[in-house]
Amino acid sequence: MTALESSSVPVAAAWTCPFCPLLCDRFAVAGGPEGWALQGSDCPRARAALARFDALALSSAQPLIDGAACPLEAAVDAAARLLGTSRQPLFGGLGTDVAGARALYPLACRTGAICDPAGGAALFHGLRAMQDRGAFTTTLAEVHTRADLIVCVGTWPGARYPEFLRRCGVGEGGQAQVVLLQPTTGMVPDAPPAGVETVRFDGDLFDAAAMLAACVAGRAVVGAGGLLAALAERLRGARYAVLAYESARLPAQGALIVEAINRTVATLNQRSRAAALPLGGGDGASTVNAVFTWLSGLPLRSRAAPMGLEHEPLRFDAQHLLAEGAVDALLWIASFGTEPAPPAGALPRIVLGHPSFAGAAQLRGTVFIPVATPGIGTAGHLFRTDSSVLMPLRALRDDGLPTVAEVLRRITLALPEGAA
Repeated sequence: MTALESSSVPVAAAWTCPFCPLLCDRFAVAGGPEGWALQGSDCPRARAALARFDALALSSAQPLIDGAACPLEAAVDAAARLLGTSRQPLFGGLGTDVAGARALYPLACRTGAICDPAGGAALFHGLRAMQDRGAFTTTLAEVHTRADLIVCVGTWPGARYPEFLRRCGVGEGGQAQVVLLQPTTGMVPDAPPAGVETVRFDGDLFDAAAMLAACVAGRAVVGAGGLLAALAERLRGARYAVLAYESARLPAQGALIVEAINRTVATLNQRSRAAALPLGGGDGASTVNAVFTWLSGLPLRSRAAPMGLEHEPLRFDAQHLLAEGAVDALLWIASFGTEPAPPAGALPRIVLGHPSFAGAAQLRGTVFIPVATPGIGTAGHLFRTDSSVLMPLRALRDDGLPTVAEVLRRITLALPEGAA
């Protein structure tokens, strides 16, 4: 029993929020019979997420097969039979923690599954750029203590990550200047808060990133404009410049934009200090990718095939596989809340997720198992958006639901002999 559970009067307890990739750990949660209240922040994303976890609804959640309630063991056996007879399963969503990812990898190897997170396209903007040309990134702590110029490329992160400025140390006596570089073409204009300077570029984000890289390198660029050239000069004069970008809001072929950002960083590092700060990888995507990489040597969008490990960052895109009918079974994992929802369709599926997914698991050929959420009903670990920092999560209360790791291990043990 946790401190929150043992008191009838709401008390505050330290908490790391698992609901966005910043993994803010300066919050507290006060809990009581009526639910939880966030303290130390007014983050709307965290407040909305906490409101989705009703203790009574969680404790009464049951596994389902074809919409009918069943014991957990029956659901595990049904899931194992479905995966055991599949010729090419797809593992998607992947909303789990380190323990869940470690249990998922041997199941993927046994079944030959292709694994791609719900935010796979966004994740691979940065991964493909790093695979091709390398990257130099930083941590939130480094930005907080050392950055004197932060350039947000393309979009304003505060809309999706409300604690962004606070995590970067802006407004806490530091000297960091924050600039939003936003093109006039192809993107909806953002409205950053007061104190954030906006540099508008007449063109799209591909042009803006490429021309900024060229200006920083000292090349004459026709059409760059005075504002872009002035920003390049400020970057060259900064002691520690940071270029932040949101992977999920980059357009198609966003790896080209990330490559231009990485070129800018590489040029600046010849004389001063600079780094990129990718923002993304939430809902377990970065965590599962990190675990699969250390276990296999390859990132997601890989599979254990008869001829060995295969990594296909384009061909193994989940959306393409589903659209082409290239997979015949789906395992969807989403333990952090009501999103991401499994794709529509009649594909036989197994859903391990928040109890609210029960309403969408009524179709024939669907196995649903409600699972605990790391940081709410169970402890766990997640990788933060800066990738090198592993954050521990403490449970707010034991909701009685099994963890993703527990369910996956049981499914693996229940697979028919020879399943591959």
